[in-house]
Amino acid sequence: MITVKKYVVYVGGILLLTLGIALTIQSNLGASPFDALLVGLSLNVGLSVGSWEMILAIGLICVNALLSKQKPEVLGLLTAFITGLGIDVWLFLLESWAPFEMWYSKLCCFGIGLIIIGVGTSAYLHTNFAPIPIDRLTLIIQKLVKTNLFLARTLIYFTFLLAAMLLNGPIGVGTLLTVFLGGVLLNFFMPITKKAVDCILPKSHTSQNHIQHNKRSI
Repeated sequence: MITVKKYVVYVGGILLLTLGIALTIQSNLGASPFDALLVGLSLNVGLSVGSWEMILAIGLICVNALLSKQKPEVLGLLTAFITGLGIDVWLFLLESWAPFEMWYSKLCCFGIGLIIIGVGTSAYLHTNFAPIPIDRLTLIIQKLVKTNLFLARTLIYFTFLLAAMLLNGPIGVGTLLTVFLGGVLLNFFMPITKKAVDCILPKSHTSQNHIQHNKRSI
């Protein structure tokens, strides 16, 4: 039975994740390929960045179902909804910040955002409850290709990078840093956040599968 504490960890992890995403976008150094695609769609088509997170989640859930040969993970829409809402709220709150002018201030903002993304993602994944569709896709690709998280994530990022380039999304040095460091940071924070989550939740509630996946070297 899912406990209230599990919901708190789940929502708290996503809120950290979305704060990190907002900070990387705000840094103007370039967002992750997926987030750059969301911003590109928002600028060229309309709607908010968070709205496109929800829309693309529907497509990814269908793709995941086909690749895994399982029923669509409808609960993933809940995570996508909270994620999309969180991104929009954080971007609204950070909008009043003056644009960063100096390269070191941009790099600092981006670096903090990237670290927070790693912490938030690893924390909510440990609850083993409704992963964001792109995170589920990463795990599916990892299993199908029989590789590690880093290579699976990089393959997905490369696909979204091409789409973001076509839509003139915010691509820059930060995008490359996300591609090369995103999986590494996730791998690094998984065992650390597991200890924190185990202090809050019974060990039976943590995702052993995710831990086993991340014990592999990348």
